[in-house]
Amino acid sequence: MPAPRVYKAEGIVLKVRELGEADRIVTLLTPQYGKLRAVAKGVRKPRSRLAGNLEPLTHVAVLVAHGQSLDIISQAQTLESFRPLREDLWRLSCGLYLAELVERFTVEGAEGRPVYQLLLETLTRLALATREELLLRSFEVELLDHLGFRPELGQCIACRRALEPVENFFSPGGGGMACPGCRYKVGLTRPVTVDALKVLRLLQRRDAITLARLRLRRALSAEVELLLREYIAYILEHDVQSTVFLDRLRREGAAPPAGGRPAAPTG
Repeated sequence: MPAPRVYKAEGIVLKVRELGEADRIVTLLTPQYGKLRAVAKGVRKPRSRLAGNLEPLTHVAVLVAHGQSLDIISQAQTLESFRPLREDLWRLSCGLYLAELVERFTVEGAEGRPVYQLLLETLTRLALATREELLLRSFEVELLDHLGFRPELGQCIACRRALEPVENFFSPGGGGMACPGCRYKVGLTRPVTVDALKVLRLLQRRDAITLARLRLRRALSAEVELLLREYIAYILEHDVQSTVFLDRLRREGAAPPAGGRPAAPTG
């Protein structure tokens, strides 16, 4: 029996790229097919039925036809647009960072349900978040877990002894922490304060109750971010481009404080 010519998929739009005068190549993350690239023909025309449904960070249901080189999106319906992200430049930039991370880490055709669910849940939380920075760090740590890059944070990667509550050292190449006595045995390392290691362990354990009460100083938040950023760049062998714009927004004062935004009034 021949394979069906068309198939349905649910996905989150990770990126779009213009093709010709009216088309776009759309990259989606789907639970069934993993990362999927397909052509949206005529999407840039004013009367296109696809327009508006295939923007980055849109949760969408699509009907896709098999093509010779790339499949073709023939229908699209928005399931969730995450409108609060589009009304706030900082939140939007955070969402695009998450999408770039997923796009860079995933491969086409591989089943991607855990990462898909993680991205969908995180975008939903980001739309209402008061502490976006901590949410980004939580996403990074859980994404690394799902993809097999979980860093070792409990014991030294060289001597295998439990880490003492002192300044230890993170080795991107070694995939974890080294104690002071082994720091020169594991390649290039970065010093990690006791508090930063505690935060990383909380993120790794997904301790939701403790994380909900956590308020990070700017210096501590920056230390945790830089460590994870360097580890991710080492794995990908390239910096994540979205971080450049996030850093610019911080310099221009467009980002909320490290401790988060004030909670919305109730009652």
